[in-house]
Amino acid sequence: MGVNRWTRHSAPIIRTKRWKRLRYEALRRDGFACVSCGARGRLEVDHREPVRTAPERSFDLTNLQSLCVACHARKTRAEIGMGETDPARMAWKTLVRKTGRETEQ
Repeated sequence: MGVNRWTRHSAPIIRTKRWKRLRYEALRRDGFACVSCGARGRLEVDHREPVRTAPERSFDLTNLQSLCVACHARKTRAEIGMGETDPARMAWKTLVRKTGRETEQ
């Protein structure tokens, strides 16, 4: 009984000073907001073309995008073949977020 080990091909790249500078440039270019949903806060910089398939574009600013944690997880799930999140779960999450925003105002 083996466990699928997910290999993070970008690990050697994201540990460099060059990556940290480029990451900041991508965040600044995208207005420090998720390019998919517009969320602010904790953002991740994602490779549009994954490092495993396009290693030559690892440090290409045009290959980077700022995504919130949820959008990045959704994109990664689709890339690795896990499919989309259950629509009922997404509807529930949207409702909870909407309710939370209404109570804050």
